[in-house]
Amino acid sequence: MSNSSYSRVSSYNAYDSAVRNLSTRLNTLTNLQEHVTAGKRVVRPSDDPTAAAQAERAQTRMARVETEQRALASQRNSLEMAESTLGQANDVLQLFREKIVSVGNGSYSATERDALLSELQSLRDQLFTYSNKTDSNGLPLFNGLDSADVPFVDATTGTQYLATPGQKPSGEVAVAPTLDGKAAWMSVPTGNGVFAVDYASTNKGTAWTDLGQVTNPSALTGDNYSITFTVDATTKATTYTVMNTSPPPAAVLSNIPYTSGKAIQFDGMSIIPSGAPADGDNFSIANSTTTDVFSIMDKAMADIRSAASNATGNTTGATLIGNLAHGVAQALTQIDSGMSRLQSSRGYAGDLLNRVDRIDASQQTRSLQLEADRSRAEDLDMVAGLSDLASQQTAYSAALQSYAQIQKLSLFNYIS
Repeated sequence: MSNSSYSRVSSYNAYDSAVRNLSTRLNTLTNLQEHVTAGKRVVRPSDDPTAAAQAERAQTRMARVETEQRALASQRNSLEMAESTLGQANDVLQLFREKIVSVGNGSYSATERDALLSELQSLRDQLFTYSNKTDSNGLPLFNGLDSADVPFVDATTGTQYLATPGQKPSGEVAVAPTLDGKAAWMSVPTGNGVFAVDYASTNKGTAWTDLGQVTNPSALTGDNYSITFTVDATTKATTYTVMNTSPPPAAVLSNIPYTSGKAIQFDGMSIIPSGAPADGDNFSIANSTTTDVFSIMDKAMADIRSAASNATGNTTGATLIGNLAHGVAQALTQIDSGMSRLQSSRGYAGDLLNRVDRIDASQQTRSLQLEADRSRAEDLDMVAGLSDLASQQTAYSAALQSYAQIQKLSLFNYIS
C-alpha cells in the first residue's frame, strides 16, 4: 500500500493570500507612481535615511552659497560704482589741470582770471562730492576701515578724512565693498616726491623754480635748505647762497653767480631757477610729505588769487610772473601725482572686480557640484523608474486576474 500526503487549503486561506498579494502589489505600484511623479528616489526620509541626510546637507550648503552670491552681487555693485567714480574724478582733475595750464601763460585779464577761478572752484566742489559718494545702500564708497557717515569734511585747517584709513581684507567668498579713501585722495606726495621747493611769499622778483630732481640718491641728507639771492646795488650782478638750515645751520654754497635756467646742484639735488630774482628773494627746500588733491587745488587757486591781487591789474607784474609761475609748476606736478593716486585706486578696484568674477565662477561651480551631490542622493533614474512602474502595473493586472479566478474555486459552486 503506497503512502500519500494530503494538504487541505480552505477557500478562506486562498482568498486571504490573494488579497494580501493584491494589497502588496498595489502599495508598491502606488509608491512607484509617487516617486516617478516627484522625480525622486527619496520622497520621505524613511525611504532612505542615509540618502535623505546627504541631500539635506547638500541643500543647506546650496542655500549658504546662494546667500553668499547675493552678498557678492551687492559688493560688485559697490565696487563698480567706486571704480566709475574714480574715473569721473580723474576726468575732473584733468580738466582742472588744463585750466591751470591756460592761466599760467599770464595773458589773462583780471576779469578773465575771476571767471576762471569760478570754474576751478566748481570743479573742486564737484571732485569733493565724488569723494563722499555713496552706493545704492547709502554707504560711502571710500570709507576705509570705518563706518563714518561722511568720510571727508572741509575744515578751516583743510580737508580731513574722518574714517579709519586702511583697506578692508577680502575673504574666500567675499571682497571689500569699500576702498581706502585716504590712499585714493589724501596721499599725494608734495614736491617731486623726495623734496619740495617753496616760493617765499615775500619774494619781489620774477624768479621761480621747477620741482627739482634727485641727481645722486646716496648724497641726499634729508636736511632742510634755503636758497637766498643777492643783487648788487651797483653792478646788478646776482648771486645766490645755499644754506643747510637744519641744526646746526651751515653754508653749502656761497655767493655763486646766478644764471637764469642754469641748474643749482648740491647734496644730490638739482633745481633749475628761471627769471630775475630781487634782492633777498628766497626759496626753501624741505623733505616731501603728503597732501591731498583738494589742498592741491585750493593752493593752486590761492596762488592765482594772490598773483592777481598783488599784480594790481598788471598781468606782467613781477609777483604775477614769479609767484604764479612757481605755483603753476608745483600744481601741475602735484595734480599729476594726484591723478596717479586716483588711477592706482581705480586699478585696485578693477583687481577686486576681477576677483569678484573669479569668486562668482568658483561659487557657480560649487553650486553645480552640490546640486549633483543632492541629485545622486535623492533623484530617481527616470528610465529605470518608468520601467519598474510598467512591470509593477503588469504584475498588478495579473494578480487581479488571478484573484478573479480564485474567487470561483468554491465547492459550494458545484453542489446542486
